[in-house]
Amino acid sequence: MPKLTKRAIEALPVKSGDYIQFDSELSGFGVRVMPSGKRFFLIQYRRNGRSRRVMLGQFGPVTAEIARSQALRMLGQVKGAGADPAADRDRERAAASVAELGKRFLKEHAAVRCKPRTLGEYTRCVDLFITPFFKSQKARSVTTADVAEFQTSLAHIPYQANRAMGVLSKMMSLAETWGIRDRRSNPCEDVKRFPERKRERFLSADELKALGKALDDYERINTESFYAVAAFRLLVLTGCRLSEIQTLQWKFVHLAEAELRLPDSKTGAKTVHIGAAAVAALRAIPKSGDNPYVIAGKLADAHLTDLQRPWRKVRTAAGLDDVRIHDLRHTFASGGLTVGEGLPMIGKLLGHTQVQTTARYAHLASKPVKDAATKIADTLAAAMAQAPSPSEAATRHDPIAARDADYAAALATELAAYRRALRLIVEDPAINGGAATFRGTRLLVTPIADLLRGGATMADLQEDFPRLTPEMAEAALIFDRLGAA
Repeated sequence: MPKLTKRAIEALPVKSGDYIQFDSELSGFGVRVMPSGKRFFLIQYRRNGRSRRVMLGQFGPVTAEIARSQALRMLGQVKGAGADPAADRDRERAAASVAELGKRFLKEHAAVRCKPRTLGEYTRCVDLFITPFFKSQKARSVTTADVAEFQTSLAHIPYQANRAMGVLSKMMSLAETWGIRDRRSNPCEDVKRFPERKRERFLSADELKALGKALDDYERINTESFYAVAAFRLLVLTGCRLSEIQTLQWKFVHLAEAELRLPDSKTGAKTVHIGAAAVAALRAIPKSGDNPYVIAGKLADAHLTDLQRPWRKVRTAAGLDDVRIHDLRHTFASGGLTVGEGLPMIGKLLGHTQVQTTARYAHLASKPVKDAATKIADTLAAAMAQAPSPSEAATRHDPIAARDADYAAALATELAAYRRALRLIVEDPAINGGAATFRGTRLLVTPIADLLRGGATMADLQEDFPRLTPEMAEAALIFDRLGAA
């Protein structure tokens, strides 16, 4: 039994049947000689009373030195750590591919736990992007590098790439739950998503007027599009999502109570409270025979499915080419802020379940903030120049402007308190992690101040902000009132 070197392996005779020649120095390391003349390195060991073999590679492409080093490492793990490389190989062969994992994900998770629209989006991501890229690659073998390459392949469609990455990450998490991958091995966690710019468009008063005229003209010229126009009006007047209006049924409409009682939505069952204008708009919509839908389609028992085509025509006529249908919901939110409603009330009307979701709308109505900024800036400018500010000069012969000047002067007396509030909130890591930025502070102060004005107690606030103190809460109110953003 020779030591398996290059010369010794080449000298091994070829026989009519395959046989194994073991190494004289490393027990369990051998080479298998096939009748064809090909030779393959292997290791052999015993586990649980059974003899197990694992192939290491073909002689030639794999040298004797490389095979010996690999055999030494694997046999050392077998004897020293109780490893079973043959069992690992068997599990790898039996492991599901990414394509098989995708099918199981859609069948056992998405179809059971997700809404039909979400299921459709997940199916699209799996069928169009994930499966074609990974194909038959084993799910347990997918690495962070593989995921990064997958993301790069979709760089030309970054928004869709982020959606597909979210689906892939969920698939890999479930693969851990189902025993396909090791725990805490999700390869998507270290791959940063593409940046996304949030669109936050809303209509001004002049744009709403132009939209109203365009809707009237479109309805008069295209009589078949009555229900599409009605849908757009309801979207503006209710703040509902497109799918909520599109699939709204008459049995969910309770005009006497001014409510839309939706059995299902993006956030589950909810009641939408509507105003008098929305009630009037609903009363003006005729029922289409036995069709249960408010926005009736051309087919019986079906709702109107394509609202994008008429919307493109309407927005072009109104000169609003950059406005999407979802921006009508933003417009409803900004309208609430303009008339002085707080974030908790806006969130209730929009059906948000978290204050943070509504806080993103706070910057939409900028006029009140600009007005406050003008008053404060005028006061400070006058103090620095020791001369009448533009506003003050105008107030000498204008009693209404004089009243505004008095208000500005009153604001000036609060500057010291304002500075303390600002320093307390911006510099305290319990509030914003030490990020001393006006914008970051405003995003946190606004929900705190609105909750306080809505009657929330310190105990209520401390559930979301555990380190919030009464002094910080008072500072939040001062900061918010002065419009420092």
